[in-house]
Amino acid sequence: MAPSFLSCVAICVIGSVASVLALPLTEPPLIHDHPFVTIWNAPTDECQQLHIPLETAAFQAVTTPAAVPGQFLTIFYEDRLGLYPKVNSIKQKRYRGAVPQNGNLTEHLAKAQSQIDHDISQDSSPGLAVIDWESWRPLWDQNWGSKRIYQTLSIANAMQMAPFLSSKEISKLAKSQFQNAGRSFMEKTISLGIGERPSRRWGFYLFPDCYNYGWEKPGYTGMCSTKTQKQNNQLLWLWERSTALFPSIYLHLTLRNSPRAALYVRNRVQEALRVAALPKRPYTVPIYVYSRPLYRDQTQIFLSQADLVSTVGESAALGASGVVMWGGTKDYNNKAACQSLSEYLTSTFNPYVANVTAAAMLCSEVLCQGKGRCVRKSYDSPHYLHLNPTYFHILRADRKYVAIGLPSAADLNAWGENFTCQCYAGWSCSPKLLHPTSIKLIWV
Repeated sequence: MAPSFLSCVAICVIGSVASVLALPLTEPPLIHDHPFVTIWNAPTDECQQLHIPLETAAFQAVTTPAAVPGQFLTIFYEDRLGLYPKVNSIKQKRYRGAVPQNGNLTEHLAKAQSQIDHDISQDSSPGLAVIDWESWRPLWDQNWGSKRIYQTLSIANAMQMAPFLSSKEISKLAKSQFQNAGRSFMEKTISLGIGERPSRRWGFYLFPDCYNYGWEKPGYTGMCSTKTQKQNNQLLWLWERSTALFPSIYLHLTLRNSPRAALYVRNRVQEALRVAALPKRPYTVPIYVYSRPLYRDQTQIFLSQADLVSTVGESAALGASGVVMWGGTKDYNNKAACQSLSEYLTSTFNPYVANVTAAAMLCSEVLCQGKGRCVRKSYDSPHYLHLNPTYFHILRADRKYVAIGLPSAADLNAWGENFTCQCYAGWSCSPKLLHPTSIKLIWV
């Protein structure tokens, strides 16, 4: 890994910054000297076969959702980790007992162990392991819409077991059986993963969620409802087991270039930060936010510059450890799609992401002594970790991106006024502004 800053750079103190309420300690970055990282996680086999080059130097890790051993990020879909009980409502098929209380947990864990052994080597370096189970949610009340089938089947199951109970008692029993079994499946699976591969940070995709939809309604604030926060509090057992959190911030096309996109993302990431602080731990676990280069539910329109700020920029400014840019098999499976992606990476995505990554590194150095990451003092403020293009140039060099320049006193003061430090566990830091006195080279 190239050094973040040249060792010869001189630094002098220009003043201390008023502190806000101290943030809990957090885990140090998995990638050294990178408070914020961007990870590619999309299949681009077709692009490679078509010899269409994809410029991925702005990413700190390039991975694929395919089951390829040895990656920095391994994603376990429903059919790749154990024997997951579920219902396919479209095909009207039930798999492995359909509901968790009818699943075979022992066989599930044995199968999961063999799959973990295959996909993540025993001597693996630090990285991420994402469990992507989306068929049902562990809280009874959150299985609405197409997921209501799990309530229906659980009630039918309880009626068979105890037909003498009243309907109210049947519903109570079904809820208890479903939630207890769902918890066991999730707890024991993630515990198995952590036990087998402790160097990986384990968590469930989409957890925690905020359910802050309704952006088309007047007065939309993006805030998670009190009800949702209480439900997330009930999942304390899951946050206590998880060693990373993986919320999602996929943007719908109707949010394109809307100020409500930032509100939507901001509150989803902030809820993950709140949840990460719930367990009584010496430090909080990292948060890697799932985003995508394309707007959701379509394969042709890429995020605008403004919406990169509302997704990647928001995540970095709030204190996330990184963003995972995910893609599906249908996203880049033809020449036109690959060419569009290639052009988008070069023209729009990479320059912005390199800027944010470098800014997070520089802010950590000048405000937090390199021992913490910069976090907004007010989560709902419009302040970002950006390098001023007047004073910095982002260049492609030596298969990496590098930011060259010297921040102005005004830019540094703006960081000092609007950001504080979340210190890394094992280190001591405080928000104290330093001023570099010679040209900075920041290797992204």
